[in-house]
Amino acid sequence: MSEFKLSMAVRDYECDMQGIVNNAVYQNYLEHARHEFLKSKGLDFAALTASGINVVVVKAELHYLRSLVSGKSFAVSVRLERESRIKVAFVQEIVQDDSQVVVLRARITATSVNERGRPYFPEELTALLS
Repeated sequence: MSEFKLSMAVRDYECDMQGIVNNAVYQNYLEHARHEFLKSKGLDFAALTASGINVVVVKAELHYLRSLVSGKSFAVSVRLERESRIKVAFVQEIVQDDSQVVVLRARITATSVNERGRPYFPEELTALLS
């Protein structure tokens, strides 16, 4: 499966008192890239939810390697891997544009739950894996 990339830049308000991006903000970057990845595949996250397909994160593994600072531009990559019959993993990296240094590596495991809260894997998500 090909890799999706989204370019972004750090905004001042995302930085903490040390002048670096707050650790929680990286999850926002990752999530935004996942949603844009889905859109690039013809799936809108809000539309999936409205149709009763609730994609949920069940595990987030983040490995912080370097820090981003205000004004830095970077790219967030997304690659999808099947993890089990009902789970997928979004394998992601954040890489600084100027140095190509990997700032963060992440593996976000997700599934879909039905209206009763039971995990299942709908056709719409299966199509992403081909």
